[in-house]
Amino acid sequence: MSATDYQTQGRVAVISMQNPPVNGLGHALRKGLLQGLDRAGADPAIEAVVLIGAQGTFSGGADIREFNTPAMFAEPTLATVIDAIEASAKPVVAAISGACMGGGLELALGCHYRVAVADAQIALPEVKLGLLPGAGGTQRLPRMIGLEPALNMIVSGNIVPAQQLASTALFDAMAGDLRADAMQLAEQAIGKPVPRVRDRKVDHKEAEGFLMVAKNTVATMAGPFPAPVKCVEAVAASTGSFDKGIALERALFGELVQTTESKALRHAFFGERTAAKITDVPRETKPRPINKVAVIGAGTMGGGITMNFLNAGIPVRLLEMKQEALDRGIATIRKNYEGRVKKGKLSEDKLEQRMALIQPTLSYDDLGDTDLVIEAVFEDMDVKRQVFEQLDAVMKPGAILASNTSTLDLNAIAGFTQRPEDVVGLHFFSPANVMRLLEVVRGEKTADDVLVTVMKLGKAIRKLCVVAGVCDGFIGNRLINKYVAQALAMLQEGALPQEIDKAVESIGFAMGPFRMSDLAGNDVGWYIRKRHYVEYPDMPRMPIADKLCEMGRFGQKTGAGWYQYIPGDRKAHPDAEVEQLILDTCAELGIERRKLSQDEIRDRLILSLVNEGARILEDGIAQRASDIDMVYLNGYGFPLHHGGPMLYADNMGLFNVERRMRQFAALPGADTAFWEPAELIKTLASEGKTFN
Repeated sequence: MSATDYQTQGRVAVISMQNPPVNGLGHALRKGLLQGLDRAGADPAIEAVVLIGAQGTFSGGADIREFNTPAMFAEPTLATVIDAIEASAKPVVAAISGACMGGGLELALGCHYRVAVADAQIALPEVKLGLLPGAGGTQRLPRMIGLEPALNMIVSGNIVPAQQLASTALFDAMAGDLRADAMQLAEQAIGKPVPRVRDRKVDHKEAEGFLMVAKNTVATMAGPFPAPVKCVEAVAASTGSFDKGIALERALFGELVQTTESKALRHAFFGERTAAKITDVPRETKPRPINKVAVIGAGTMGGGITMNFLNAGIPVRLLEMKQEALDRGIATIRKNYEGRVKKGKLSEDKLEQRMALIQPTLSYDDLGDTDLVIEAVFEDMDVKRQVFEQLDAVMKPGAILASNTSTLDLNAIAGFTQRPEDVVGLHFFSPANVMRLLEVVRGEKTADDVLVTVMKLGKAIRKLCVVAGVCDGFIGNRLINKYVAQALAMLQEGALPQEIDKAVESIGFAMGPFRMSDLAGNDVGWYIRKRHYVEYPDMPRMPIADKLCEMGRFGQKTGAGWYQYIPGDRKAHPDAEVEQLILDTCAELGIERRKLSQDEIRDRLILSLVNEGARILEDGIAQRASDIDMVYLNGYGFPLHHGGPMLYADNMGLFNVERRMRQFAALPGADTAFWEPAELIKTLASEGKTFN
């Protein structure tokens, strides 16, 4: 099917954009638009053109399938198409419905007239990819809706319903019957001089003062991202010559495309969409129906998991072993919703509707007719065995049995049942009702339709699903174990917790390893370490961390961990007692401490993630490097403007990554096996390639 359709109706040509799902402005569509315009221009019987989108959508902007390919910049570019429309002596009317975003809105702004339905979605969201509108949006939108509203739209990237802009010059009419109203407008425009947006002036009495304040405000809010400030610069140019403004816009766009921040945002954008693709599952695989869900465990994790389904309108059978625990769990869920009501984010009616979807129970027998059951019980294999043996006995055929385990062997858990093909890991991150990441753990025997079902369900409950294979810790926690191990090693070598945390927090990490551990609970890591000491007798011991836990310093929940916490104050305060513990332990071990630079600390922490990430790719635990990055951006506080550990390494250059690791291996007392670069790093570095 052609990317455009050309029809005539009396004196008007109708060019319909046909590039589903959102009429992305790919090369074929741009070429079709120009051919249609040329055809209309050459036909003496045609005196006006209507440009409309098929499938109820005008255009969502650039075709993301062409990003990072030569087709993205092939002629005719979007700018070429817009210039041709603007130069047409025959009036061109944009008929707008559905999405009119990014390049789609810039295309509409290039037309002579615009008519829209009230609920059309209008936006210039390029800033969310670290860019600015590059086809005239920063110059034309201020001329149509005013300097301040245009700047707000461009800097925020937010969607505005067309009705909200009805009183501006952007739309010549609001439509009832879009095609008919556009045709009428086109007929009325025949024979009149065509109005061009570029010929309008930006009207603002105090533009210079407003723009100065706006630039300072935006710079403060933008943090490490340069695009919002560049948006202000480009929009400021709209108050002068159009040609000079367009030239500046294109120059600034070119600068932003090359920034690491924009590359990181684009990487996150595409990484999220790619994560949903499972390379070896047939596309025609049909999901199983999920109408009722069961959750085992009404504690913090189980309650949070339950809320995800309640929010999506899915009934939940919530199981606990004791009435007191069940009542407490339901009360906590209600309290969480009441907090949203107080903030005006939820109505009382919605609260009651969601609470009514909970069916509490103390009996496994009541779970049998549900379509999916998720256990959120204690992280112990014997406990998991008991749960899954009971589920195997009561659950109906075809029901999906999911474990929320964060580290345990899912294949062993599946082996506790007679239906391992129905078992899958659904590792929610705490708090489960807030955190967006969901690791979907694929067991050795997990059926394809089970995988497709939970990926679809994850999207329905607004989670970012990333598929992981089975290993100790899957993707996220397997990497974090190496990260924490390196933090503890540097603690013994000469650094203090606050120095280590500062090194990564200074480049945008939400929190360093020790603040993170205090928040999660140091006893959690201690429990895993003790299991690892048994399973891997040769692994290095972590005496400082173990002694801290033996003192009962489990973190924020006990008021003391690696830091001291004052009641009512969540701020982490360095503690002399912890410093003394570190010094005494090093003295006992005969370790001569040294000063570690912030650069060394930062690189050792991040490259510990990179090296293990490469091994995860070698082992087939993750499908692709971007999946690892999506886990770390959405589950572990890795700074968005760096795009995740694997993109961080790509930007650093894998030759430099390998060289840096070998420098760490040469340090006094270094664990040389830890710093041996993964084979994948060595191969890619030698070939001059990257992970992504």
